[in-house]
Amino acid sequence: MSEINRENKDRLFRFIFGNEENKAWTLSLYNAVNGTSYQNPDDIMITTIQDALYMGMKDDIAILVYATMNMFEQQSTFNPNLPLRYLIYAGMIYSGLIESGKWKINLYSSKIQKLPVPKCVCFYNGIQEKDDMILELSSAFPENSDPDIQVRVHMLNINYGRNETLLNACAPLHDYSFLIYRIRIHQNAGMEIGDAVDLAVDELSDDSVIKPFLIKNRAEVKRMCITEYDEVKTMNMFREEGREEGYNEGRADGQLQSLVSLAEKRYITIEQAAEEAGMSVEDFLGKMKAK
Repeated sequence: MSEINRENKDRLFRFIFGNEENKAWTLSLYNAVNGTSYQNPDDIMITTIQDALYMGMKDDIAILVYATMNMFEQQSTFNPNLPLRYLIYAGMIYSGLIESGKWKINLYSSKIQKLPVPKCVCFYNGIQEKDDMILELSSAFPENSDPDIQVRVHMLNINYGRNETLLNACAPLHDYSFLIYRIRIHQNAGMEIGDAVDLAVDELSDDSVIKPFLIKNRAEVKRMCITEYDEVKTMNMFREEGREEGYNEGRADGQLQSLVSLAEKRYITIEQAAEEAGMSVEDFLGKMKAK
């Protein structure tokens, strides 16, 4: 089992759409999602929190266009806990805007202070069959409760052949979807991930808007794809190991013990293991010490 790099690392999606060099592509993505037609990339303010981490990776993209704040995430595994993560990100982003003075606001004013409208979107391209859906933070609370906080996340399936209207409205997103599709085709045929990435990049059409950028940064693109591939593979492996350990030992905490073991071996991060176990990092560290 390959060890996951515990340093901060970008995803390919973020590398393409969250890059200052590619703000025109980011604006195209924004327009496709929001049904707008802005033309000036300088209208975008990238407000991504650089040190907000999830599973060792930065959150993907946050952009401010006039009075709308879009928070974009790309996910290759289905995660029903996205609303909680967006709640945390949103607080950090709004706090950063206010503290930096980029959004003028007086928290102690007697008048209502206007905020950028938050839009939470997850671009899903995992192999598990999933339709578009809205994930809600209220699902995490006990039934029949009346929470005063709500977060909604719009999850859009961007696998190649799905959501064609959206993909056709954003050429870079269409090309990204096709690239991931071809990588998986080659992997399923037995090709190593690095070779699959190389071939998939070459298979993009010559008029692909992202192809020159990917070729220019081919080594970095391959590294990110390999890292993401190892991330998903390792998560699937420790889920299976947890099921097997729980069955073999006949103990309800079999999966937890497996997570502790994998974290100790540094196959996964403490944050990953705690999230999978459904507990805080502090509680998970306590379980590790107890073992």
